[in-house]
Amino acid sequence: MEAKETIDPWVFTRREDDPFSAPLKNSMDLDPLIKRIDNAEYVLLGEASHGTHEYYTWRTAITKRLIVEKGFSFIAVEGDWPDCYKINQYIKGYSDEKNITEVLKTFDRWPSWMWANWEIASLAEWLKEYNKDQPDGKKVGFYGLDVYSLWDSMSSIMKYFKDKDPQATAIAKNAIECFEPYNEEGHNYARANYYNLEECQDEVVDLLTMVRKKASFTYIDGEEALNAEQNAFIAVNAERYYRSMISFGGESWNIRDIHMVDTLNRLVNFHGKESKAIVWEHNTHIGDARFTDMKEGGMVNVGQLVREQQGEENVVLVGFGCYKGTVIAGSAWGKPMKRKNVPPARKGSFEEIIHSERPENRIFIFDKKNKDERFNNKILPHRAIGVVYHPENEKHGNYVPTRVSSRYDAFVYLEETKALFPLHLQPDGDKMPDTYPFGF
Repeated sequence: MEAKETIDPWVFTRREDDPFSAPLKNSMDLDPLIKRIDNAEYVLLGEASHGTHEYYTWRTAITKRLIVEKGFSFIAVEGDWPDCYKINQYIKGYSDEKNITEVLKTFDRWPSWMWANWEIASLAEWLKEYNKDQPDGKKVGFYGLDVYSLWDSMSSIMKYFKDKDPQATAIAKNAIECFEPYNEEGHNYARANYYNLEECQDEVVDLLTMVRKKASFTYIDGEEALNAEQNAFIAVNAERYYRSMISFGGESWNIRDIHMVDTLNRLVNFHGKESKAIVWEHNTHIGDARFTDMKEGGMVNVGQLVREQQGEENVVLVGFGCYKGTVIAGSAWGKPMKRKNVPPARKGSFEEIIHSERPENRIFIFDKKNKDERFNNKILPHRAIGVVYHPENEKHGNYVPTRVSSRYDAFVYLEETKALFPLHLQPDGDKMPDTYPFGF
């Protein structure tokens, strides 16, 4: 796919009565966003829920254009590292799996629907086909940024070193045994620390120290060394996350988002100075926290930190939202997924204002020089749906006070959306999820 050379896409597609938005019907209508991204090296794509089909498919459309037209290097998502590394190996042709659905069906941590869905399967197959023509150092990657995979990450390290290095294996085993009493449940560890019971901080630090010292010598493949080291970092930061969780403050949130940014930086360093990153996460992570009520709670997020570290001119934050539709979510922590109705947006919200002006899919570009006075510096309710969702609470919750045109650089508005298509059609267990208490 080639970008248009002779027509300014923004001037060509925008309406005279609204110079700040353009109709959105197909992937070529993304031209204004591609033009806005220009030479930026970080593009963060949001979502207003973790269970909406169109958020995944429109992010896929943007991602494909960024890879083909702008040479982006990898996708990093709000998912577990060990699981997403399986996708990474599959799309690069390094996996024995012949079918992406078999890979995704191994994703069993609640909420499994976030990445084990048909929308991701379609993207993965496209990436695999694209990567066939790329040399090993140029294949597009797919990675998880999140901190939750403590037990899976420790098990991966144990597997790496087993039968290769007895000393390393012993250190990994020691860390695993320290966590065994908590039955692979982060909340059990959090409660134990609240009552001043034994901590496992020293064990995971020893694990990280060992991996950083030995991984590069154990593996010829540099990405496998990265994989081992990242799993060790997860062990350290997950232990911190669970230890802080019992306070119910912003500390655990900050530990998680700082970990995700550190992981993103590690991936950029691994791929080299010319690399470019695409991030898929909830709006609450990619939309700059300084322009929401999160700031008052002392919370930071990925979008804010990446802007501060890389410079605003090198980062484009794209929010997503809809007026109404359906969504996949749970009714309580760890309960089976359900298809739920998303009612029309609350009166006076950002989404309702857009709908009332013109009920059609649109893309907004927030021009910092020529500001849209409808939204400039105005605090508006902006919908955010978590993995647990109660539509009946729309009048009182599910909205974040937001300065939308500052929180994002662009926004994809969809008039009506539908629930995504999960691969796990049966309930995926009743274990408590690790996204407590925020759910994003």
